[in-house]
Amino acid sequence: MAAWDNVMKYFSALMTVLFISFSILGLSACGCGDDDDDRGESSGDDDTADNDDDDLQGGLISYTRVVPSDGLPDSIELKNANNNLDVVRHEGRVFLAFRTARNHFADKNAIVHVVSSADEQSWDFESSFTMGTDLREPRLLSFDGMLFLYISLLGENALDFEPQGLVVTQYNGPEDWTETQNILDDNFIAWRTKTIDGVPYMLAYTGGESVYDPEGGAMEVHWLTTEDGYEWEPVVPGQPVVMEGGCSETDFEFLDNGDLVAVCRNEKGDEDGWGSKICRAPANDLGAWECVPDKKKYDSPLVFKHNSEIYLIGRRNLNINGHYDLGWNHLPEAIRFLMYELDYWTHQKRTTLWRVDPTALSVKFIVDLPSRGDTCFPGLIKLDDSSYAVYNYSSPLTGPDLIWVKGQLGPTYIYRSVLDFE
Repeated sequence: MAAWDNVMKYFSALMTVLFISFSILGLSACGCGDDDDDRGESSGDDDTADNDDDDLQGGLISYTRVVPSDGLPDSIELKNANNNLDVVRHEGRVFLAFRTARNHFADKNAIVHVVSSADEQSWDFESSFTMGTDLREPRLLSFDGMLFLYISLLGENALDFEPQGLVVTQYNGPEDWTETQNILDDNFIAWRTKTIDGVPYMLAYTGGESVYDPEGGAMEVHWLTTEDGYEWEPVVPGQPVVMEGGCSETDFEFLDNGDLVAVCRNEKGDEDGWGSKICRAPANDLGAWECVPDKKKYDSPLVFKHNSEIYLIGRRNLNINGHYDLGWNHLPEAIRFLMYELDYWTHQKRTTLWRVDPTALSVKFIVDLPSRGDTCFPGLIKLDDSSYAVYNYSSPLTGPDLIWVKGQLGPTYIYRSVLDFE
């Protein structure tokens, strides 16, 4: 244990040096003001990932910057970093919730804003939330005529992940939300809320306090449903936990035959290594998740179905092969954990559309969305039978293609991209 403590002290010191160095040397080069060139037609990126898939013939039609933009109400206070977000259609309006803070890292002055729009161009103020601690993962859920917002509370340490509870507020009408109240346990992080065929679901995880401690306890992925938005119970009776090990952020969809397909981020690592897991469960036993490991880490996974096919929007790493698990098995496990984190911090990133093969449990690259630097926290709105609006955050789309850690310290904006499958 003493040896591990020394390793962690060294890593913490290294991360602090990187953090401070990029703060001093890098922020001035990032720029914090508006950039009119960030609006316009998507022209793609210069990286060389192969795209031999014809699913997205129309591809990315366009992208528009939403935050900041002239369409936001003047009352919205924006800080340097605008990132974690969710979007949902409710009673004819699109609701957007997003976090704004000094940078990507924990900030006790973080604010979660909620705005709504009838045309996704001009936005009305709905509410703002600040609680004297970091706020993350705003999650919107619409069902049975009700709209809920879930917010995960975290700590103030910029180099740690400290879950401190999950709160919910309910929408009563324009600019009218209930007081927030705590639900579930103090270490719950709600990753994805969604409604499928009228049924509300939540995928959440516990154990997040040990995600950066390989000797900490296992993480657990919970699959839940609700009737009132406040009380949550297992989708599979008697089985709230569907995965245990290194997985945290997880999303799912149903195949046409009722089978479940899911993608989870495995950053903590377990007996399957590091990266992600692609999972499937049969319709007649939805609690029996069978998973295949993937060396890539699809951060912030959003899984959806289009024309019976399963798709994933998640982060792409621009190192030599896209892998998070670099296969350095000759190193002690604790050292591998630290080296993989360091390698990931120091490469560029993209937000990417992938297709999931539900039989092979594999993932195939399709196309990068407009994105670079610090990026990937997607939300999705279906526009018609063939197209979708993707809301996502990114470092500025013009200028230098920043490595991830530098992007985390600079400004980030929220963009709306249109995907068309025909």
